Amino acid sequence: MDPRKVTELKAFVQLCSENPTVLHQPELAFLRTWLLGMGAIIPPLKTNDVPPSSCKGCPCAGAPPPPTSAGEPSQPSESEESDLEIDNDGVIEPDTDDPQEMGEDLENLEVTEEMMDQANEKKMEAMDALGEGDLQKALGLFTEAIMLNPQVAVLYAKRASVYIRMQKPNAAVRDCDRAISINPDSAQPYKWRGKAHRLLGHWEEAAKDLAIACKLDYDEDASALLKEVQPKANKIIEHRRKYQRKREEQDIKARKERVKKAKEEHEKAQREEEARQQAGGAQGGFPGFSGGAGFPGGAPPFGMPGLGELFNDPEVLMAMKDPEVMAAFQDVAQNPANISKYQSNPKIMALITKLSAKFGGPQT
Repeated sequence: MDPRKVTELKAFVQLCSENPTVLHQPELAFLRTWLLGMGAIIPPLKTNDVPPSSCKGCPCAGAPPPPTSAGEPSQPSESEESDLEIDNDGVIEPDTDDPQEMGEDLENLEVTEEMMDQANEKKMEAMDALGEGDLQKALGLFTEAIMLNPQVAVLYAKRASVYIRMQKPNAAVRDCDRAISINPDSAQPYKWRGKAHRLLGHWEEAAKDLAIACKLDYDEDASALLKEVQPKANKIIEHRRKYQRKREEQDIKARKERVKKAKEEHEKAQREEEARQQAGGAQGGFPGFSGGAGFPGGAPPFGMPGLGELFNDPEVLMAMKDPEVMAAFQDVAQNPANISKYQSNPKIMALITKLSAKFGGPQT
């Protein structure tokens, strides 16, 4: 490869690294297509991006980013992803009350034995109130117990059970989160949080929490609820997998389209370059010649009368498209003595004879 062109290419790559906005020039659309087809990521052109200095004042300065390619993946529409039907019987509106007192500010509280005893008494009173159906009283007593001994997970779990009965699942989730952070091996917070998620219609979360509760400490109530929510959770999971597969298929298809388009652009560019090279060769001389040196017969090919007529000769033009003929022609151009190697090749000798005759060289 021409070392000069390699140097120029390195300089261009360095320019793109320092200023990616160069790639958004309209005339480099073919390069963007190829890079995207290879999986590259091209930073989008921002509205405040300054065009490269080499482009200031030219039509491409401040050019907007190219439109989204038709080959890029289109995500499944909202209607496609909303066709999942789940029986939401029993799901309630989420509670929006202010967060309850959690006792976080008492984490460093030094809890005495007396405070522990008082907290236990409050818990027993709360359980009695719960048995009598007085949920508000039970809620208040559990809160008092928490404030006396804020590091006991069961107190939060018990209060969460009251919130479930009061149809306040979000408050129950907050209490269960706190209980699990204190003791992640306790089954009760997972059970009540699973019930809270069931009330909110969070089927996957409910199934996960209830499964953990049953694993830590089997409970018939939790197990029965798990059997109810698991099929719905599975249905959601399968639905998500379905659309994930669909997205992956779309991504693969889009990548193939980009590669195909990049290949077509590359082949088109190659054809255009070959056409330019052939046009340049027809106007400025044959490859392998410099001035008249080495030309059969010693006549210079440039500036000679009748040269334009020669290049309009169909036989000459046809011969120029033949790689074998042109390779031999260059060989003879570099060393006229090599003509002897082609004496038995009629199509090569026909061209050399025609050119020699045209420019007054000796007939072979």
